[in-house]
Amino acid sequence: MNSIYKNIHPKFKLNGISYTNSTLKKHALYVSQQQNSYAVSIGLFLLDWLDRKSTVEVRTSGSTGVPKKIVLEKKYMVNSALATGEFFGLKAGETALHCLPTNFIAGKMMLVRAMVLGLEIECIYPGSNPLENCNKTYDFCAMVPLQVQNSLSKINQLKTLLVGGAPISVTLKNKLQNSSTKVFETYGMTETITHIAAKKVNLIKESSKNVVTEHSRSENNFHTLPKVSISKDNRDCLVITAPNVSNHTIVTNDIVNIISKTEFEWLGRYDSVINSGGVKLIPEQIEAKLAAVITNRFFVAGLPDAILGEKLILIIEGDIDIAGMHQKIKELKTPQRFEIPKEIYCVDSFLETKNGKVQRTKTIALLSK
Repeated sequence: MNSIYKNIHPKFKLNGISYTNSTLKKHALYVSQQQNSYAVSIGLFLLDWLDRKSTVEVRTSGSTGVPKKIVLEKKYMVNSALATGEFFGLKAGETALHCLPTNFIAGKMMLVRAMVLGLEIECIYPGSNPLENCNKTYDFCAMVPLQVQNSLSKINQLKTLLVGGAPISVTLKNKLQNSSTKVFETYGMTETITHIAAKKVNLIKESSKNVVTEHSRSENNFHTLPKVSISKDNRDCLVITAPNVSNHTIVTNDIVNIISKTEFEWLGRYDSVINSGGVKLIPEQIEAKLAAVITNRFFVAGLPDAILGEKLILIIEGDIDIAGMHQKIKELKTPQRFEIPKEIYCVDSFLETKNGKVQRTKTIALLSK
């Protein structure tokens, strides 16, 4: 077995305690046997990580399809952790907050990064408001957008924050502009062992007359991590070649613009494109425009229509004035005529996967009930 993932970093700490391989295994066994505790999944993963196998079995989230189990090489997970450390400048002895479910790859990789890079990681309940009872500061953390939204009042307790699992809305990005936290939106999936690219959400550095200043605005383009190559297929979807984290080329369903060898703009999902009267509409692009007047969580989708084939609809979480919202959208300058939703619906709450991703198809099904 390769020692690079058999031996944990000497500066690694879990909840303030240093461990050797043997003591960590004993602790993991104890934790895994606790009942009704979020830490059970942490214990089970650590036992998997410390065993003699060279692979780990993980489940995909199911947000864009049926959840499935896949097998990942531990050596690739180590490589992913090292690439993250290099890209974000993480150093041994720095602190990390783990507030993601360890059932899924994002949560597992927080632990792997800590063990490989020598971080002092603290694990807390992976709820929707992770900083609610937290008064410490941390060098590094990863969250999903809903957790970030609920943590805005305390977000400055984190020095570097990675946000993944779903795109960050324009509304949320705007709320993050005054934060001292360095926030990055990440791009990746289970098959790529979390992120293979990231982009800054705030605190963009610019040079003017040899003076470097920081501006609060978001980047449009993702920048790839080390040793990741990108291209497009005939659908304009991203193709990823990353031999350090996968032994095969990964063809995605994400429509992109390739800007350079290391930079791309994400436009939306190929499988969510709406064909309305012969016009192809990308929901994510329309949502970015509608965010100017909608503060609740929302998304757009297509429903069958006898004339258009598919009609564009808007679904908003919570109770709103539908007539008033129609008027606000019509007064917006950015959406083109065919990007204005034909109908607006409200649902009490969106359906989500276990790790907090909105299940669009299942939420749309609520409209017929």
